[in-house]
Amino acid sequence: MADEKLPSYPNVEQAPVDEKDGAPPAQVLQHSNDADEAMKAFEGHDGELLILDEATNNRLLRKIDMNILPLLCVIYGLNYLDKTTLSYASVMGIKEDIGLVNDDYQWLGSMFYFGYLAWEYPTNRLLQRLPLAKYSSFCIIMWGLVLCCMAAVKNYSGAIAVRFFLGVFESAVTPGFALFTSQWYTKKEQGTRVGIWFSFNGFAQIFGGLVAYGIAKGAALHGSSIEPWKIVFLVTGLLTATIGCLFLFFVPDNQLNARWLSKNDRRLAVERVRMNQQGIGNKHFKAYQLKEALLDPLTWAFFLFALIVDIPNGGISNFFSQLIVSFGYTADQSLLYGTPGGAVEVVSLIVCGYLGDRLRNRILVGTSGLLISILGMILIVALPLSNDGGRLAGYYLTQASPTGFVALLSLVASNVAGYTKKTTVAALYLIGYCVGNIIGPQTFRPKDAPRYVPAEITIICCWAACVADLLFIWWYCKNQNRKKAAFRAQPHYRKLENQEWLDLTDK
Repeated sequence: MADEKLPSYPNVEQAPVDEKDGAPPAQVLQHSNDADEAMKAFEGHDGELLILDEATNNRLLRKIDMNILPLLCVIYGLNYLDKTTLSYASVMGIKEDIGLVNDDYQWLGSMFYFGYLAWEYPTNRLLQRLPLAKYSSFCIIMWGLVLCCMAAVKNYSGAIAVRFFLGVFESAVTPGFALFTSQWYTKKEQGTRVGIWFSFNGFAQIFGGLVAYGIAKGAALHGSSIEPWKIVFLVTGLLTATIGCLFLFFVPDNQLNARWLSKNDRRLAVERVRMNQQGIGNKHFKAYQLKEALLDPLTWAFFLFALIVDIPNGGISNFFSQLIVSFGYTADQSLLYGTPGGAVEVVSLIVCGYLGDRLRNRILVGTSGLLISILGMILIVALPLSNDGGRLAGYYLTQASPTGFVALLSLVASNVAGYTKKTTVAALYLIGYCVGNIIGPQTFRPKDAPRYVPAEITIICCWAACVADLLFIWWYCKNQNRKKAAFRAQPHYRKLENQEWLDLTDK
C-alpha cells in the first residue's frame, strides 16, 4: 500500500485530543452534520440492524455503477471535447474567419485556464456548501451554452470573453467528480473508477475527431450555410447542455436522496463507505483543516506535479491537429489521424487504474504512462522529417501521459480526509493544472512552426521532472505508512466511536 497514506485517515491515527494537535475535540466534532444522518443509516424502519454482506455490497455497487458512472464518463468526455474543439477549429478556418494573427491563437488556448483559475477555489467552496449534484448540473448546462456562443463570435475579443467564461463553468467538473467518487465508492474501488471516467477524454478525442472530420468533409462536398467550425461548436455545446439536464435529473446529491435506491439500500449505501472514514459530505468550513492542508508537504507535491505535467497537456491539447499537419498530413487528415491517440489514452488509463487498485500502488503504476510518453516525444524529435509514420506513432504514445495525473487525482479522492481539507487540496491541485495549461500553449511559438522543436524538448523535460515528483510522493507516503503503523501499535492508541462520520482529517 505504498502510495496510500495507510487508511491514513481512518483507523490509522488517534483522533485529535488537545489543542497542540491543531484540532481540539470541540472543533473537530462540531458541525458534523452528516454524522447524525449517517449513524442512523444502519437501522431499518423498526430499529433492526441492517446487514451489509458481500452479496448485498456487490449488488449495490452494480446499481451505483449503472446509475452514476455512465453520466460521469460521458460528461467528463465532453469536458475534454470542449477543450479540443478549438484545436479542430484551428484547421477548419477559425483563424482566418475571426482574424487571429501572431500569437492570438496561443492566448485563446490559455484564456480558458485563466477563467478556470479565477473560479477554481470559489467553485470548490460552492461544491462543499451547495447540493453537490445540483450545482454540478448547473455548471455543466452553462458550459454547454457558453460553448455554443463560440459559434457567434466575430473577432478575437469576443472569442477571448467566451473562452474565459467557458473556463469558469468547467472548473467545477474535475473536483466535483472527485467528490462524487469519494462519496459513493470505497477506497479500493476509487482508483479504477477515476481511471474509467477520466479515460473518456480518450473516447472524446476519438468521437470529436470523427465528428469534426465528418463535418469538414460534408461541408466540402455539399456546402453549408455556416462555417464548418461553427457547426462543431454548436453540436458539442448543445450535446453538453442536454447531458447536463440528464445529470440534474438522475444523479442525487448523496446516498440519502437517491431515488433509484430503496430506503434500506440508501442506508446500506452509506454503510458501505464507512471504511473510507470520510463521511458523506460536510457543508461547514473548518479553519484548522485549511491550515493543515496548507502545511501538508503532499499538498504542495501534488500542486507541483499538476503544474508541471500540464504544461505539455496545455500545448498538445491545443496544437495536436497542427502538430499532425507538421508531420506531412493534410488538415482533414489531421482530424482523422488524431483519433487513435484517444484509444491509447483509454487503454492506458483503464489498465493503470485497474492495476493500481489491484497492486495497491497507484503512484508507481501511474509513472509508466509518463515513461511511455517520454519515449513517444523522443521519437517525434529524433526521427527524420521523412519518417511521417514513425513520428505519428510517437504522438500516439504521448497520449499515455495522463496516468500520473489521474493517479494523484484518485489519491485526493481517497487519501485526503476532512471535507474542507479535501476541497482545499483539490482546489490547489487544479490551480496547478490551470497554471500549467496557461503556460503550455505559449511554448508553441509561431516562429518555431511547423516542427515546434523547442516546445517538444520542453515537454520531455517536464515529464521527466514529473516522474521525479511522483517518486518523491511514493517515498513520502511509504515513510508515513511506517510511522502510522508504529503509532497504532502503541498501547495508548484508541479510536473514537463512529469516528468515520466525524469529518476528521487524515492527520
